[in-house]
Amino acid sequence: MSNTTFAPLKLFITGPTYIRDDVKEAAKLPEFGHRDSENDLRMVPIFKHLRALAGAGDKFHPALLLGSGSTSMEASVRSLVAEDETILNVSVGAFGDMYYNIAASNGKKAENLKFDYGQPIDMNVLEDKLKSLKPNVVSFTHNETSTGVVHDIKAVCALIRQYGAMPLVDGVSIFGGAELDLENSGAAIYCTATQKALALSAGFGVAFISEEAEEKAKTVTNKGHHHDLVKHMDKARKHQTLTTPNCTLINQMYFQLERIVNEEGIENRFARHIEMRGMVEKWVEGIDGFDMFVPEGYRSPTLSTVVCPEGVTVAQLKQGVKEALREEGYLMDPGYGKLNAAMEAEGSRLIFRVGHMGDITPDMLGEYLGKLEVELKKL
Repeated sequence: MSNTTFAPLKLFITGPTYIRDDVKEAAKLPEFGHRDSENDLRMVPIFKHLRALAGAGDKFHPALLLGSGSTSMEASVRSLVAEDETILNVSVGAFGDMYYNIAASNGKKAENLKFDYGQPIDMNVLEDKLKSLKPNVVSFTHNETSTGVVHDIKAVCALIRQYGAMPLVDGVSIFGGAELDLENSGAAIYCTATQKALALSAGFGVAFISEEAEEKAKTVTNKGHHHDLVKHMDKARKHQTLTTPNCTLINQMYFQLERIVNEEGIENRFARHIEMRGMVEKWVEGIDGFDMFVPEGYRSPTLSTVVCPEGVTVAQLKQGVKEALREEGYLMDPGYGKLNAAMEAEGSRLIFRVGHMGDITPDMLGEYLGKLEVELKKL
């Protein structure tokens, strides 16, 4: 056996996220067959709790897709954009761009409407684009992981619907950390994953599929196999996955969702995330030279982005602050790499991110911010 030693770090990045010890222990629950009745003992509660977290009502059915959030996003594009249709992607950051790149790489007629990093969607600009392009489908990001911008998805979906298009929503880094009310959102499909605010390991993309989306998927050709939402729904109705799942992760997901819903409570979980956002805002106000990156009213409850003083470099954040905090037992997020590289090249102030999603607690966050402040003041 290797003598390699792995550091036990507390993760304050934006995913993967901190996983509780009892969730890790749940990996030791018995193995099972994914087509056996033992599967139902786990998957029936999992689907029930996912619906509750989403506020899905009867309009949306969850499906687990092997992979990650981008797997469910790609399935939404391949299954819901026909060959003769146009998809407009609306992007406020790197993961908004990913939705466009997924569409383009699948040969879809795609166009990307980009807004400045750190700024939300300008609804007037979006409306003008909807009028001129007349897309059939529009994708956008509920919570942009690279910048910490969160949108009112009901308002964005309503505008998209006003112009006859179908909204596809990426909610990878917020699901399980904020109230959603998916049933009344106006979305056709909502894509998320296990490794962010659900505080589990990566392994599943989660797609909340509406009846509208399923019916359209039946008419779209060249969906492939694992990106075919119709096939996923055939199995999801039986509380199963299309192909052999990570059964260890299902055991952990069963345990974690039971704990979230029946012990912590959904409303308490959402309130905790809002409290932690407020903690970061107050903390930033107390440090000279630092500012919040995102305008008030559009700040994510699951991650925060902070602007550094002029003159701070990428190297200082990565090799200085990050590595100093590693010695303290923390993994710090020095900012989204491509964004900070571009900002440094143009002489703009850099940003770093604070992940406060999943099972991070206010006490844990407060301790981390104290250590982080010590290192930032050395810059």
